Amino acid sequence: MKSVLKVISVVIFTCVLFPLVASAEGDAAVGENTFKKKCKICHTTVKGDKAKIGPNLYGIHDRKAGQFVGYKYSKGIIAADLTWDDATLDAYLLKPRDVVKRGKMIFAGFRKEKDRNNVIAYLKTLKD
Repeated sequence: MKSVLKVISVVIFTCVLFPLVASAEGDAAVGENTFKKKCKICHTTVKGDKAKIGPNLYGIHDRKAGQFVGYKYSKGIIAADLTWDDATLDAYLLKPRDVVKRGKMIFAGFRKEKDRNNVIAYLKTLKD
């Protein structure tokens, strides 16, 4: 009987709880679509492309902020001394002005956590 309960527990976790935990990581394909709708007007993600209104975001994940060559960053982003890890990206994508006080980013942010998670998952794919 105990082994049956263990099997049932594993099945419940695998079928019900695991997808919920996995979805917190975000879906890169959905994030790419969200990025195209909300971010692409100002940012490019192609390696080697020049900056647009905002810097190129290729390779941004886990990098220090303000490092894209050829883009004039605000004093705010330089003074913030950030590294674009998951937590920093999440906070920034929620409310950019709360993270970088005198930044150039005019986007208000993504209210939905799933949108932020998806965009972060997409940004993580932009590397060599």
